[in-house]
Amino acid sequence: MAVKMKVKKGDLVQMIAGKDRGKRGRVIEARPSERRVIVENLNVAKRHTRPRPIRDSSRMGGAQVVPGGILDKPAPVPVSNVMVVCPVCGNPTRVGIVEKEIKGEIVRVRVCKREACGQELDR
Repeated sequence: MAVKMKVKKGDLVQMIAGKDRGKRGRVIEARPSERRVIVENLNVAKRHTRPRPIRDSSRMGGAQVVPGGILDKPAPVPVSNVMVVCPVCGNPTRVGIVEKEIKGEIVRVRVCKREACGQELDR
């Protein structure tokens, strides 16, 4: 059975727990099977990498090498530690789903659960 998450790639989210609490960023990647998301510039970990040659570099001229060193790389965050930020009211919100009829077919749309807002998140 497929695992559903209400957070999608490209959503603006706010961290509600962890060392980056209160910060906002875009979701780079969603991993529903792990119930985790990777958020741009949040939960950054340092990775030590060695230099590696680029594949098929013979077409470009000389031997190309990806430089090594200590790189900052965003690590996955549990989806329960982030909340989607509503584009209309600008506040972190829980996500609700409403079925809506568009051109004769029923479409499921994510909406803001804040009482004063209630606007669609999917544009």
